[in-house]
Amino acid sequence: MTRGGNITEIMHFILLGFSDFPRIIVVLFAVFLVIYILTLTWNLSLLILIRMDSHLHTPMYFFLSNLSFIDVCYMTSTAPKMLYDFFQERQTITFVGCVIQNFVFSTMGLSESCLMTTMAYDRYVAICNPLLYSSVMSPALCGRMVLGSYLAGLSATIFQLCFMLQLQFCGPNVINHFFCDLPQLLVLSCTDTFFVQLLTAILTMIFGIINALFIMISYVYIVISIMKITTASGRSKAFNTCASHLTAVTLFYTSSIFVYLSSSTGGSSSFDRFASVFYTVVIPMLNPLIYSLRNKEIKDALKRLQRKRQCC
Repeated sequence: MTRGGNITEIMHFILLGFSDFPRIIVVLFAVFLVIYILTLTWNLSLLILIRMDSHLHTPMYFFLSNLSFIDVCYMTSTAPKMLYDFFQERQTITFVGCVIQNFVFSTMGLSESCLMTTMAYDRYVAICNPLLYSSVMSPALCGRMVLGSYLAGLSATIFQLCFMLQLQFCGPNVINHFFCDLPQLLVLSCTDTFFVQLLTAILTMIFGIINALFIMISYVYIVISIMKITTASGRSKAFNTCASHLTAVTLFYTSSIFVYLSSSTGGSSSFDRFASVFYTVVIPMLNPLIYSLRNKEIKDALKRLQRKRQCC
């Protein structure tokens, strides 16, 4: 297809994925398939458990259920296509498919960044103002905060997408990655990408640096409040309520910042691709474990569910 002069428009891209590891391709497929199945199982199970148990109908678990939903969508935007391509001779994706994949991936990633900030505020109110927690974190406010997280991610992605659709791709069309990530797409464009790169830098500052800064400030106040608690058991209980979220935030931000700093030029080494697997595939699997393994309320909810089954 031509546009204007003799510029040929690219209608599909070739995803190299992990094709440069032919000896372990079966092992990689099996590992990623197991991770994907576990991610779906654990996140959907947590979502259903929170929905079924009335004791978990609190702001913290409302946010956690939305985190599970985002993680499922986030991983599903890349994992099925990656698994399908493992045994394909020609690993291609259409331009439209590439745009849709990048749209869903970006929307969910940016929404998760905002949701992490929302969860940090929830922990701040719970630790620093426990007597006002129920009145401050009302169901209406929680709903608006979650809706705001989704709308912020969606609007930023649409804005970025409008700029990206102005770009022309006239060859080469080989993406050295397992999904349509923006840095790899920009390097393939045969038109000026300055404004898209500028917008990406602005969105990174807003959704990355500002959100991370807000979370850090929240935890400074949380630590100060915890240190004022006189009993060791009280300090331990207060810290345990925040430890899961702090662990999830640390994994999410450190891995994504590392990958995007290393791939900002559009290159994608083998190490970069495996690092990308960590924040696109592994972290969505780990999140339900991080929030559940040492969580007494989740364990109690599972026991109540087992007792209900036995009674039936």
